[in-house]
Amino acid sequence: MNVLVIGGGGREHALTWKLLEGGHTVWCAPGNAGIAAEAECMPADPGDVPGMAALAERVRPDLTVVGPELPLVNGLADEFAKRGWSIAGPKKRAAQLEGSKVFAKDFLRRHGIPAAKTYGAYDSASAAHAGLESVEWPVVIKADGLCGGKGVLVTPDAEEAHEFIERLMEGHGLGAAGRRILLEEALRGKELSFIVLTDGERTAAMPPTRDHKRVFDGDKGPNTGGMGAYSCDALLPEGLRRVIMENIVEPTMRGLRREAMPYQGFLYFGLMLTAEGPKVLEYNCRMGDPEAQPIAARMNFDLAEALADVAAGKLAPDKLRWKEGASACVVMASGGYPGRFETGKRIEGLEEAAKIPGVKVLHAGTKRVAEGVVTSGGRVLGVTALGGTLEAALASAYQAAGKIRFEGAHYRKDIGASPGRAVSGHNHG
Repeated sequence: MNVLVIGGGGREHALTWKLLEGGHTVWCAPGNAGIAAEAECMPADPGDVPGMAALAERVRPDLTVVGPELPLVNGLADEFAKRGWSIAGPKKRAAQLEGSKVFAKDFLRRHGIPAAKTYGAYDSASAAHAGLESVEWPVVIKADGLCGGKGVLVTPDAEEAHEFIERLMEGHGLGAAGRRILLEEALRGKELSFIVLTDGERTAAMPPTRDHKRVFDGDKGPNTGGMGAYSCDALLPEGLRRVIMENIVEPTMRGLRREAMPYQGFLYFGLMLTAEGPKVLEYNCRMGDPEAQPIAARMNFDLAEALADVAAGKLAPDKLRWKEGASACVVMASGGYPGRFETGKRIEGLEEAAKIPGVKVLHAGTKRVAEGVVTSGGRVLGVTALGGTLEAALASAYQAAGKIRFEGAHYRKDIGASPGRAVSGHNHG
């Protein structure tokens, strides 16, 4: 097949890697330096629906795979469906599950799916400030729209909460995404990323993953788009898998069908495993990033074939096979990320890192210039490894990360370490 991958981050490099392994031809728009070394990249703005349709008109792919959420929220799948083109990704109405936190909370409530209690949704700063008077602390404050993982605060501190509301709603710190906010209870427990592939009727679960959102070791510092993730079957005992499928996944799929929102593509359930059972923190309408990297490392099937089946409404879940063992991804980030950071720093050691058995260095914020590969974003690389055990996968990933150098590089040293109990409210966009 000729496959067009839309996006340019680590998730898209992971998808490209697996599509190429199946012997398919891959184009990526816009891609990055790592993808460009393996497939043809074309300049593009993924969020520009007419522009992406014009690009697809030109290259005529057999299948289009959408990595990020913005094109889906903007209606790319609707545009492609109108033209009779095969695309793996939900239409605009269903993509609101990620595009609007308020829409998602209303959907969860309508279908009786376990989730955090909502104190209120607010369109004005004065109402939101007043709403803080009647919450239990700590509280979760969420911007309604897409914020690239920066639209959530979990805090026990009233002053910090008021400042966050002020920044979003009065200072417009996140633009239109922060015009409306939610106040929610903070759930306690351990987080789990549970991602499925579905054609709207049939559903295949990916291996379980857990990501690390905070920028520093020990889950300290601000939230990021994700500093690393790991996958091993021990994350999900069979009894818990059954509860998640029966209480969360199946009611979600039934609800989507009942509301005439047929869903085709990856659907991400950000869960908190609480003392009362798993509860939904959020939905994402695509693969997670960095969860896609360790999941891709364990894929043992033809990804293009599976995604074409999804687009055609004929997914065969039993065709999706997975490698035994475990996998891990360590994100190497630019100095200052998730705050201000510089780009254009030359990256060295990529070839040495790639020689380590079981390792695949997946690019995110990189580009190629005359003198080599340089940084071009906050999250630069996702050093990913497969191993017989989680310890082995982590050892290989960290060995490879240790061989890569660029000015200001930083990464967490505790990916895969058993985190303590957490309070949280949001994954990443």
